[in-house]
Amino acid sequence: MIASSRLEGSEHAHDWPVLSLYVLGDYRKTFDGGEFAISGPSAVLHGASRAHANRLNEAGLEQVDIEFDPRWLGDAATWCNSGAVHCWQGGATAAAARQLAFDWSNSAMSERQLSTATANFVAAAFSDRPVRQPGWVASVREQLAADPALTSIELAARLDLHPGWLAQAYRAATGEGIRETVQRRRVERATSLLRNSAVQFADVAADCGFCDQSHMNRIFRRLLGRTPAEVRAEGLLMRAARTADPH
Repeated sequence: MIASSRLEGSEHAHDWPVLSLYVLGDYRKTFDGGEFAISGPSAVLHGASRAHANRLNEAGLEQVDIEFDPRWLGDAATWCNSGAVHCWQGGATAAAARQLAFDWSNSAMSERQLSTATANFVAAAFSDRPVRQPGWVASVREQLAADPALTSIELAARLDLHPGWLAQAYRAATGEGIRETVQRRRVERATSLLRNSAVQFADVAADCGFCDQSHMNRIFRRLLGRTPAEVRAEGLLMRAARTADPH
């Protein structure tokens, strides 16, 4: 198996199935026969040799791609041999995908542990019922994008919902909590600034709504497993690669 963190997307295919675990960004997953719009916790299983592409929005894309021989998953291999594309967004499967992405980023995990965790995830994903996000989820996301300082109580008042119910229902529908959405969006904005500008770290932190640079560092480590300095270095390498090969 091969695990990688994809920063940008173009049309490609793989010899083996690939499980893509969302980390950050907004994009459209396109493939022969359809497309998915993705902007939050999710997982996509691509069949072997199935060409697909990620059409990125401004925030870019980061996801963990796991390319594997289906036999590596044992009994769960049955679900990986159809050649189809499956997408799970929101709900328990999306929350489990976030945890699996963390597992794959943890250098202390053994291959056997990763195999078991991945097989368990695939089996549970195909057993889970599809999640339909309520219409108010889009409203919550739009209002958080406009004002990240909004609290659950303020959001609930605007939507005429009970704060406790809103917090639980939002997590159940999306696979992450309201504050987690806010932090993820802050990291997305900060990542874009770090990769595409020379703005000082402290100014990036202030512009993106972090308490200070130390707070930004902690959130980056938790969500990405990397520091803002490492993300900036990635941006320099990406720009150098584009300059060397403009096509």
